[in-house]
Amino acid sequence: MAASNNATVTLMAGGDVGPVYEPTDQFAELIAPVLQQADLRFGQCERTYSERGADPQFTWPSGAHTRLPARMASIWNAANIDIISLASNHAMDWGPDPVEDTMALFRSMGKHVIGAGKDIDEARKPAIVECKGVKIAFLAYCSVLRLGQAAGKGKVGITPMRAHTYYEPEEFQPGTPPRIVTVPYEEDVQAMQDDIRKAKQQADVVIMSIHWGLRHVPKTICTYQPPIAHAAIDAGADLILGHHAHSIKAVEVYKGKVCFYSIGNFMTTGSPKTSTQAFEWNLLWLSADEECMAPHGMYHFPSHCRKTMIAKAVISKQGVERVSFLPAFINNRAQPYVVTRDDPKFDEILKFTEYVSDQHPHKFRVEGNEVVVDTSGK
Repeated sequence: MAASNNATVTLMAGGDVGPVYEPTDQFAELIAPVLQQADLRFGQCERTYSERGADPQFTWPSGAHTRLPARMASIWNAANIDIISLASNHAMDWGPDPVEDTMALFRSMGKHVIGAGKDIDEARKPAIVECKGVKIAFLAYCSVLRLGQAAGKGKVGITPMRAHTYYEPEEFQPGTPPRIVTVPYEEDVQAMQDDIRKAKQQADVVIMSIHWGLRHVPKTICTYQPPIAHAAIDAGADLILGHHAHSIKAVEVYKGKVCFYSIGNFMTTGSPKTSTQAFEWNLLWLSADEECMAPHGMYHFPSHCRKTMIAKAVISKQGVERVSFLPAFINNRAQPYVVTRDDPKFDEILKFTEYVSDQHPHKFRVEGNEVVVDTSGK
């Protein structure tokens, strides 16, 4: 029987996925029952799964864990994730071969892969997913790119949405970092908008995933991000799912559409560490919780990165009908779980999300165990 025109599809979306410990299925144990309540599920892939590839061309040790054996991709089936973005800063760490192997592996598992390809045309191609008669187009981009990692004509890579970086000195205070100004590449913005417009002709709703922003640092949004988000929505994007920061960032409503600048971590561990202390740029010191370190735990991120969420959208042929998020927390074993309204962590995560969003137009209301994003503009 054909689906009626008023049918709705529920999408749930999580951020970075890519645990480096086995068995990987354990990281889905607490969250999988919630994800099963959705019709479609999205996740951002932080790894490649392959035995091929060249040595990573960078210096920090985390590169050793960005390419994993194919058996470790079982986490994606354990969580029953349907749509996977490969547009990440780690996809090309080991060169083009692992990217192609990972795409082939996911497709053999029945997954929709976006944000990477054997050339730029494939990387820009949307996944058009039809569910209950509703067609949803998914596109994915990455702003965190090294030279040569973008897909090109006849070149394997990921879909770029790059930004220029400029530094302006601050006055009179020795050791003070400069003001950092970032501006999106005009050609990438135009290409992204073209992709969205074309996808909009093929689908009822367009959802854009983007790997971007400042990692680990709470709240801060780079200056290139809002112009990209607004350009995407102006072109017809109905929902933006951001990630890479490993932490919840601002939720913004623009022209009645929602941009999650970062939905935080999901099912990932980070690379093994022996100390709770870490720094960014030899400037900002961050601390992980002792219980998350070996031998008791395996979640190697700063404490605030334990707060996370599942973004949720109810979608019909008329568009995105409702957007909300489920506050979630990551335990010391790197297992995310949804927190209910009676759990003190619910208010803690909601207050944190209000804090990181307070410079951007938004309005939240609590309904049951969900936080609804008001898109009415009132």
